[in-house]
Order: sequence, then structure tokens, then C-alpha cells
Amino acid sequence: MPVSAASADKLKAAMARLLAGEPVHTDGALTKENLAREAQVSHATVHRAEDILAEWDAKVARPVLRTPGEVQRDETIAVLRKRLREATEQAAQTQGKLEALATVTANLYAENLTLKKRLGRRRVTVLPTQEHQ
Repeated sequence: MPVSAASADKLKAAMARLLAGEPVHTDGALTKENLAREAQVSHATVHRAEDILAEWDAKVARPVLRTPGEVQRDETIAVLRKRLREATEQAAQTQGKLEALATVTANLYAENLTLKKRLGRRRVTVLPTQEHQ
């Protein structure tokens, strides 16, 4: 059973709005469900409008399930995740360097204490320099 002229007009107008990225009643995703919602007709009406549905299928060969805003949001999220990964890697490298420096500092401190103990057992004579004569 074909659809009424009024339903066909609603579907054509809805298709035009969705394809132009100017939806009024939906999120703008190019799906048959959104075509029905945008036209404010039942899903069954869309499937009865075979000529309009064929035109839809020709224009929307691969349905896009995300709106332009969602695409931009997802791209921003991807960029931010990449930056976070890079910052985390850099922080891990810096942490490794800090731990290495702490180990070197601890070793130098222990060596310094050992040398001070050795000097403490000996009597050290400080020779006057040219400035103190």
C-alpha cells in the first residue's frame, strides 16, 4: 500500500533536512529511524514509501550514525587522549630519571659519610696558602 501524498511530502522534506544537516526533530544521524522521526511519520510509513526509501538508500549508501557535532567531539577526545598518553609517558620518563638521581645522591651521601669518618680518624694538617701568609 503506497503512502499518502502528505506523508510523501513530509518524508521528502525530512530527507532534505537530514541530508543538509539541518534536522528539526532528531539528532541528525542519517538513519531510516531518524527519517521517520524527522518526518513525524511511523517507521512503517517509511517502509511503505518504496520510491522515497530507494532514493534514501541511494543517497545514504553507508549510514552515518554520528552527527557532525559528535564527530567533532570524538576527534577532540582522540586528540586529548593522545596528548594524555604522551604526557603520561613523559611523566614516567621523568620519574625514572628522578629515581636514578635519588639513587646517585644516596650513594654520594653514603660515600661522603665514609670519607668523613676516615678523615676523622686521621689528624689533618691544613697547610697555609699564599693568601694566609
